[in-house]
Amino acid sequence: MHILIIEDEAELARHISRALVRSGHETTIRHDGNEGLSAALSLLPDLIVLDLGLPGLDGYTLLSELRRQGHETRVIILTARGEVEQRVKGLKAGADDYLPKPFSLDELVARIEAMGRRGATAEPGDILKIADLVMDVPHRRVSRNGKAIALSPREFEVLQVFMQEPGRIFSRTELCERVWQREHTYDTRTVEIFITRLRKKIDHARTTPLIHTMRGVGYSIRDSHPESGPSPKASAQS
Repeated sequence: MHILIIEDEAELARHISRALVRSGHETTIRHDGNEGLSAALSLLPDLIVLDLGLPGLDGYTLLSELRRQGHETRVIILTARGEVEQRVKGLKAGADDYLPKPFSLDELVARIEAMGRRGATAEPGDILKIADLVMDVPHRRVSRNGKAIALSPREFEVLQVFMQEPGRIFSRTELCERVWQREHTYDTRTVEIFITRLRKKIDHARTTPLIHTMRGVGYSIRDSHPESGPSPKASAQS
């Protein structure tokens, strides 16, 4: 993969780059937000490692602008440890994952490679459909009532989990395990952010919402309101 590293700490950026190159990736480094955005738009990297506290153009603005222009490159943000609101703001702006500083380079490389593998595992012929919502898995396209819906890679993965088992209720913990492949160490509030993002793109202004919340239990996707159809099967809670 070609990975763009946007990090103003030059030494940290070099360490990240060396670790990724050792793992067989190609890297480009930028230390300024404006230069980082320009590189992201012109180089079209496979993934971006983005520090939020950048000079020139902060990471939030950079990410928001990238998404506004329709670029769905995977983005993992670097945040200060314990800064929950910073992390939430970054995810709401369109990030796919986060890693709090200080972090292990081995963990960063592992997360990046896991994100890359999940983006390349679609099986030919996989077309998933719920009501008028259609997911073309191999081509990573989603549409509702024939109208294309642009999803980030992580949004696509969350939706795919739902559409593979329509009617099933997934707890936030299970979604963390299924999508981010981490157990108990992940902030489940992240799931709420991605559900909100999906609702805005899939259910906004629709008379029939497809994504449903069961308070205290989890989330599901189905072609009926909770009161009308059969009771969905809940996943195990933890």
